[in-house]
Amino acid sequence: MSQAALDPAPSAARAPADVRAALTFITRSDKKPVFESSALTGGAPRVHFETEQHIVEIRDLRPLAASFTLDHQGFELHRWPSAVADLYDDEAVEHAYYAEIEALLRSTIGASRVIVFDATRRSDGEAGARNRDGMRGPASRVHVDYTVQSGPQRLKDTLGEAEATRLLAAGVRIVQLNVWRPIRGPVARSPLALADAASVRPRDLIATDQVFPDRIGEIYHLAYNPSQRWYYAPGMNRDEVLLIKGWDSQTDGCARFTPHGAFDLPATPEGAPPRESIEVRTMAVIGG
Repeated sequence: MSQAALDPAPSAARAPADVRAALTFITRSDKKPVFESSALTGGAPRVHFETEQHIVEIRDLRPLAASFTLDHQGFELHRWPSAVADLYDDEAVEHAYYAEIEALLRSTIGASRVIVFDATRRSDGEAGARNRDGMRGPASRVHVDYTVQSGPQRLKDTLGEAEATRLLAAGVRIVQLNVWRPIRGPVARSPLALADAASVRPRDLIATDQVFPDRIGEIYHLAYNPSQRWYYAPGMNRDEVLLIKGWDSQTDGCARFTPHGAFDLPATPEGAPPRESIEVRTMAVIGG
């Protein structure tokens, strides 16, 4: 399915390349973890489990980006400019930006159909970023947006149970992808760290209940393991996007879940502007 990333342009203002920084992991427990989502609280999530920080090496993705694929590492970096001037404009996002995202996934992964079902803005500024359901800051706990259970359920919620069942029964491949873009760049604070999915052991993915106003979803948090390999794209600009795999219906050994989370960049310049980003969640149908 995946192909190498398309000519990600180096940023004009480069942050340090490889870094050592703290990432926030879940602490293992005998009890299933649970948290109340921002959609429920209207602000920061309320977390009912323990976390721990570990210092890890986070390598510069840029020199390797052309060789990284969704099927092996679980993420890709692409240069894909947007013509939408204001990514805080909900109408422009829904009517113009979503169409750009559909075109991106048709071009890069050969999707025959793309369903956009959600968008979230985030900022590490004092108040967070504005969304229809409240303000959002960066997601600092390392996580995956879906699990082996909630990925298929989200597909049914998005396409309808009958259509989702028909596609899966026909062997059509369906991939949940997040498309992450800086609203302003270059990103100088709170960049996104991504785990090479091939380095993540299944037992380190901890299923966690996520409570919404009208339902209970499920995501993975990641427990620390020294074998995990981490990457980030220094100084990302507005014309660049990260594709991040959240779930894949294919089970042939390809990457299915990609842990990621924001981190504090060492030696961030004083007065660096807040990180502002938008992530669009999609279901991409391959074939069918």
